[in-house]
Amino acid sequence: MWSFPIDYIEPVFRPPSEARSLILPLTNGCSWNKCTFCEMYTQPQKKFRARKDDEVLADIERTASAFDGQVRRVFLADGDAMVLPTRRLLWVLETLYDRFPALERVTSYCLPRNLAKKSVEDMTALKAAGLQMLYVGMESGDDEVLARVNKGETAESTRSALLKMREAGIKSSVMVLNGLGGKQLSEQHAINTAKLCNDTQPDFLSTLVVSFPQGEERFRAGFGDGFEPLDQPALFSEIEQFLSHLELDNTVFRSDHASNYLVLKGRLGRDKQRLLGEVRLAIEQPGAMPLRQEWQRGL
Repeated sequence: MWSFPIDYIEPVFRPPSEARSLILPLTNGCSWNKCTFCEMYTQPQKKFRARKDDEVLADIERTASAFDGQVRRVFLADGDAMVLPTRRLLWVLETLYDRFPALERVTSYCLPRNLAKKSVEDMTALKAAGLQMLYVGMESGDDEVLARVNKGETAESTRSALLKMREAGIKSSVMVLNGLGGKQLSEQHAINTAKLCNDTQPDFLSTLVVSFPQGEERFRAGFGDGFEPLDQPALFSEIEQFLSHLELDNTVFRSDHASNYLVLKGRLGRDKQRLLGEVRLAIEQPGAMPLRQEWQRGL
């Protein structure tokens, strides 16, 4: 009986835009794995390890034999393949483009901290070898919020990583978490996150709403008794404040994840006023804009 050529350690995650990509694990789990809002790699079987070259090569060879000429996109998994040394990443890229002649792009998640030891020359070499884009969880541009959720990053570490990527010509897809600071830190979260986006001008920017399928206990520990979650109107107000402070030149903006109540799509700054108008309409006239129902947000 035929089986898929890669034996994944479940669960496996990838960005929505990588739905048609081959998911190739270079690591298992996440090298940081301490963010209190993230449940992606908390299962025991997802304990972090870098996979050996012979394991990766075997996956590539089996996939090339099974899907000869059909692989056009590859996403490097799990949480942060960029933790690997540049020389290993270059070997992977060279092997992928050699074995998949129709390959058009390779992408990966990326923790900003993992680029601290990589030079612009390293990143430029990775771009030349075929690394097209990195997905970066900014989450917030506010240092207090980042500390409360144990992100292991600062606004400056994220800024440095994104600017290094831009200088090397690697595209960035940045994710921000709406509601991450709760009511107490909502304003500074919105304003400082917008400022960090303005400083770095990401190619793609998306917002998600923070949610906790496995419970909030771990997350709330970082706030003591001070965390009050944002209700739907407050989430809209935070997005309105975030958008109003953005000064982006040419960024594709999406707020269409299953966690978002209000779907927003556009290009910033061209569509800034339209998007602000849609958010303000949802705030001022509840029911005027189509909203996702609560049950849909868990899909």
